[in-house]
Amino acid sequence: MEDEEGLQPDREPLSPPQPPSPAGFMRWGLLFYGAMAAVAVVWRIGLYGEPILFTDAEASLGGLRLTRDALLGVAVGGAIVGLSQLTTRRTAWGQRLARALAEGLGAISTPNALLLALASGMAEELFFRGALQPRVGLVAASLLFGALHFVPRREFLPWTGFAVAAGFVFGALFEGTGNLVAPMVAHAVVNGVNLPLLIREYASPGDRARS
Repeated sequence: MEDEEGLQPDREPLSPPQPPSPAGFMRWGLLFYGAMAAVAVVWRIGLYGEPILFTDAEASLGGLRLTRDALLGVAVGGAIVGLSQLTTRRTAWGQRLARALAEGLGAISTPNALLLALASGMAEELFFRGALQPRVGLVAASLLFGALHFVPRREFLPWTGFAVAAGFVFGALFEGTGNLVAPMVAHAVVNGVNLPLLIREYASPGDRARS
């Protein structure tokens, strides 16, 4: 409604949406990954009666080779970290992606980033490799893994492509070793190294001060 002079009344300018607090970000992130892990367990074990940590019942008979598969996961995760850091530092699109990711992560502390890395590595591998891949196959599971990492912004498109490629690597580890140890460790290594690096090197000073 116009005022007596025919002018529009003053209105408060719309403020931009505020990012969630670090505590809220962590709470919702851990709830999301907890729900994802629970769905995976119910799906694979509850519905199909299959061992979720293994590709099939035959593989479960051999048990876990923790040392071998954990070391393999560390090696593969380290290689992925090296490649991701190389592209981040050598390409313009890598720099844009790093800044965009850090924009959402800069307010959380390094210990929380490590906790989130562990939770995501376990939950996403339980769901996409442990529950989904035996049902739909390596290709479909890897593409769906990439879809989870899709954000409709140009600077995030390389992240989606990276996630698809990583999904194929993690899926190959799952099929090659017969269990989830190597892909879980590799996934946790990638996130556990990259997330703190993003916070330290690309978050704004204000975000780092709040973390």
